[in-house]
Amino acid sequence: MKLSALFLSLACFAQEKIRVDSHVPVRMRDGVILYADVYRPDKAGRFPVAVTRTPYGTQRDGVHAGMIKIAQHGYVAITQDVRGRFESDGKWEPFRDEGKDGYDTIEWAAKQPWSNGKVASVGGSYLGNNQWLTGAEAPPSLVAMFPRVASTSIYHNWAFHGGAFRLSFNYGWGVVRMPFRIMQPQYWHTETFTPAEMKYENILAHAPLGEGDLFSSHSKVQHYRDWLAHEAYDAYWEHTSVEHRFDKIKVPVHTLGGWFDIFVAGTINGYVGMKKKGARMVVGPWGHGPSRKFGEIDFGPDANRSADAYELRWLDYHLKGIQNGLDKEPPVEIFYMGANKWRKETDWPIPGAVEKPLYLAALKGLSFAKPGAGDDSYTSDPANPVPTLSGNNCCGTPTLAGPRDQRAIEKRPDVLSYTSEEMISPLAIAGPVKMKLRASSDAPDTDWMVRLIDVYPDGAAMPIAEGILRARFRESLSKPKLLEPGKVYDFEVDMVGTANVFLPGHRIRVDIMSSNFPQFSVNPQTGEPLASAAKTRKAVNRILHGSYIALPVVTAP
Repeated sequence: MKLSALFLSLACFAQEKIRVDSHVPVRMRDGVILYADVYRPDKAGRFPVAVTRTPYGTQRDGVHAGMIKIAQHGYVAITQDVRGRFESDGKWEPFRDEGKDGYDTIEWAAKQPWSNGKVASVGGSYLGNNQWLTGAEAPPSLVAMFPRVASTSIYHNWAFHGGAFRLSFNYGWGVVRMPFRIMQPQYWHTETFTPAEMKYENILAHAPLGEGDLFSSHSKVQHYRDWLAHEAYDAYWEHTSVEHRFDKIKVPVHTLGGWFDIFVAGTINGYVGMKKKGARMVVGPWGHGPSRKFGEIDFGPDANRSADAYELRWLDYHLKGIQNGLDKEPPVEIFYMGANKWRKETDWPIPGAVEKPLYLAALKGLSFAKPGAGDDSYTSDPANPVPTLSGNNCCGTPTLAGPRDQRAIEKRPDVLSYTSEEMISPLAIAGPVKMKLRASSDAPDTDWMVRLIDVYPDGAAMPIAEGILRARFRESLSKPKLLEPGKVYDFEVDMVGTANVFLPGHRIRVDIMSSNFPQFSVNPQTGEPLASAAKTRKAVNRILHGSYIALPVVTAP
């Protein structure tokens, strides 16, 4: 139902009436009209403005409550359908027009009679990426940004990771959910509703991958096909990244995310890229938004935090000039899993952190002492990939998100598990995590999927960080190069980052495999382009002892 000049009040906030003007036209520089709903205090005056731009609909469940909360706090809150979505005109091409449209919307908002000229951007996920792209256009009236759970580079920390295609998310979001808004994938597992050929896992297993949109919907989804056609980072993807142009953003940024969110790299990279301009960052033990429990772990009553509270405090400081002590606090606040405690830090990476290598050793062991020569091998078969049991994911995709016990897949012969001795005293880590692999394959291409795991005294194996590298991208994500079969290479697998305390009685484990389906597309291991590859081959992959995971060791909270 559309709202027009509706007056609302909520007992849980200040008793102040709110006016909602809906279907407000905003003209873009090329003449296209985008439509917005405007929530504002129903009284005379000019107010600071908070803008969010969404592809999911301004009338989506939950939007009104969020906008009313901001307006009740003394702001004009604007939510706008992006170009080509819902009520807005034009053609939607994900991410392509958001920068300039965001600029035009910010400047329009600053000039309205109810605006005092100060505008901030808010919103999460796609809405957060909109903020980054808008900020890089440097609209003069933009004062501050608050991107939650957001990517800063669609290639690096949305569509791909280490050159591997995030299949379940890209397909579930890019093909099923966004273009057609048909039955959601969580229902596709139910035989009552769906024949076997339409079950989600069967659709994702279809080859060639580039025809998957036809297989599920009988329609071509151009942006999905474009993503597959651009496996390497190139000019197509550069347009949707701000990581090479953080210097263009002129305002302070507050990022907020979760250790298990699919976009946690964007949360971290955004802070690091903007910290010289007063950036702040909060990272909790969450997925795509704050919670107390995620996956199979309850992180305790202190784990959950109000993202709205952080946001409003940020807006108050920068748009209203309220001296709420924000400038006197350390800029980073992170949750240490294991200990289940928050700690404020002066920076990220954590100052004083010591990189400590933990080596793969004989008998599937892990050791802080460098081991002698040796190796382990396994056969990777794309026809029988290692299934996804958990991972950094979001948005209704069918993979099981969050930390979940990995013992079921660790029994497979194509998964190598290296485990340390029990911890005698707590070992705390916080910072970037990378796996330095010395390895070979008899195939021209393969994947290296790595998880860092906290093994509980009862044997439960809970992942705390993960990463993947498609071997052809070992030297550059822009210039892939196939492997020479049997040759030993040095690979670096980016596992983004984490904060965890391995408690006494726990053990550290590193799992290595060459597939993680359907979270990531299966590498056919033939060297052929991903979109058109119809055949696969097995690969014998060898891992050399002395490979190590670099742990950023800090003092325990």
